[in-house]
Amino acid sequence: MKPLMKFATLALLGGATVAMPAFAALKAGTQAPEFSAPAYLAGQPFTFDLADALKKGPVVVYFFPAPHTSGCNVEAHLFSEAIDKFKAEHATVIGVTAGNLDQLAAFSKETEHCGGKFPVAADAGAKIARQYDATLLMRPGWSDRTSYVIAPSGKITYVYSDLSPNKHVEETLKAVKAIEDAGNSGM
Repeated sequence: MKPLMKFATLALLGGATVAMPAFAALKAGTQAPEFSAPAYLAGQPFTFDLADALKKGPVVVYFFPAPHTSGCNVEAHLFSEAIDKFKAEHATVIGVTAGNLDQLAAFSKETEHCGGKFPVAADAGAKIARQYDATLLMRPGWSDRTSYVIAPSGKITYVYSDLSPNKHVEETLKAVKAIEDAGNSGM
């Protein structure tokens, strides 16, 4: 029984190591890599361009593994519910994924997910995710769950990486408000 317990413990530890999220290498203060990508808003295709979005205010770029997966469904719904708070801060939200790209159009308009309230972009081959060091350790062709807040200057002001979807909205909204507060205080 002891060898079996030892094996089970090692298997659990090994699994926990693989399941841990990668820590984003891009730090606050780093210039955000420019990108444009095919995207959908309420099921309608368009091209999202980061430089154009930054002209309007801060941008939250949140990477997620794949549409129609449990954590990603929750995260998209939470961003959808909070989108008016981001807009009040003149912020744009864009979800970016490398997984299940054939499902993005539907995901972008479904009420239980994005609800047509913010766009999601296709990152074929995880090229954008690699630039942002946001690839999923256990599945390198997919994006990790990492959120970046980018100031209009193009500088990353905040990074939050956690496979749990529960705090990404709360954390990025606080960071967006901090940009607005810093602008209003003359900093």
